[in-house]
Amino acid sequence: MEDKLFHLVEKGTSAVMVVQEAARQLEAAGFEELDFAAGWGLTENGRYYVKHHDTALFAFTIGTKAEFRNAVRIGAAHTDFPCLRIKPNPDISAGGYGQVNVEVYGGAILNTWLDRPLGISGRVAVQSGDVLHPDMRYFSADRPLLVIPNLAIHMNREVNQGVELNKQTDMLPILGLLDEKIKDQKLLIEFLAKELQTEPEQILDYELWVYCAQKPQYIGVQEEFILSPRLDNLTSVQALLTGLIGGKRESGLNVVALFDHEEVGSQTKQGAGSLLLLTLLEKINGSMKKTDEQTRQSLYNAFFLSVDVAHGLHPNKMGKMDPTNKPVLGRGLCIKEAGSQSYATDCEAVAVVEQICRKYKVPYQKFVNRSDVRGGGTLGSIASSILPVRTVDIGIPVLAMHSAAETMGTADMKALTKLLTAYFSDL
Repeated sequence: MEDKLFHLVEKGTSAVMVVQEAARQLEAAGFEELDFAAGWGLTENGRYYVKHHDTALFAFTIGTKAEFRNAVRIGAAHTDFPCLRIKPNPDISAGGYGQVNVEVYGGAILNTWLDRPLGISGRVAVQSGDVLHPDMRYFSADRPLLVIPNLAIHMNREVNQGVELNKQTDMLPILGLLDEKIKDQKLLIEFLAKELQTEPEQILDYELWVYCAQKPQYIGVQEEFILSPRLDNLTSVQALLTGLIGGKRESGLNVVALFDHEEVGSQTKQGAGSLLLLTLLEKINGSMKKTDEQTRQSLYNAFFLSVDVAHGLHPNKMGKMDPTNKPVLGRGLCIKEAGSQSYATDCEAVAVVEQICRKYKVPYQKFVNRSDVRGGGTLGSIASSILPVRTVDIGIPVLAMHSAAETMGTADMKALTKLLTAYFSDL
């Protein structure tokens, strides 16, 4: 299981690349690609997937029996992660160095991005002969290209007392050295044009991201931990894909939704705050010749798992956790609850998940924020406000969430994958 996760982390260097790798896994398992803009001729016992604007993906399987009551099971995660986004007109010259103008995407822990090997990944729009359809190119650097150096302690004696980093001036990565003989050198644009085999002036726009190029690795005397970039939320993406592909279900509909833009609020055409999931389910039902009443029954009797990471107990900061809910890495997945509904919280739905865990001997814990700490949220509550079904937030516990590299328990990936495989099977 870790091999698949490591592969996804190394290949999934941006939301675009996460979707491409997810599609590769699904196609290898016999899933057929569909187009949202086309009619769907779905069949029982079918396996399908559809991409949306390159950064979101939906996959589903249809059972051999057309029984739709209590039959729709949904699992959702997100393809994006905190990082740096490259701005338009990116090239900056500073004292002979070529730098790249970036903005912070999501709630990144800024100082963890310093002194790391950094790569570039995403998609580029190149001029084409059809003004309505630019030539879309995809790029992921196969080696580190950038670094954001720290300032030496000799020049900042107070650095160990805590230094606030300015998102505009302190987070500019170095790409290379400029040629003194070339005036107004566009180092990044020229590099991209060469890599994409086009001319610099042909590049119209792009969605390019700076990602941590550190490799995932095992940590601990018994390799009980994994240290890796992008565990939030590629652990959930991989577990959902493995669970859907391996699930054995005779009847009903299984759906995996991989949304984009969770780290910036989900309120986009690719996000969980859109009508995408509802549209998908209605389109599936319509393609299966279900009546409007059957469609409503299938939607409102669905079950929804929002799968995203949780906070694990930090041994140096134990006081940051709730007094009675302290999930430890390696001791099972987390069921996440919040009275504010930042995590979807419904005792009946939580009990369903607990019963699945107990039946299949899946270790689990519960996570709740301290009452005086404002926690994060997930896509679960957002998506379930549009599709009002029983919803539960789950995920593996991690340390240093939103760091350039996060830490998880090796055994927890097995637990999450086991639960999701059972969830997508006949229970």
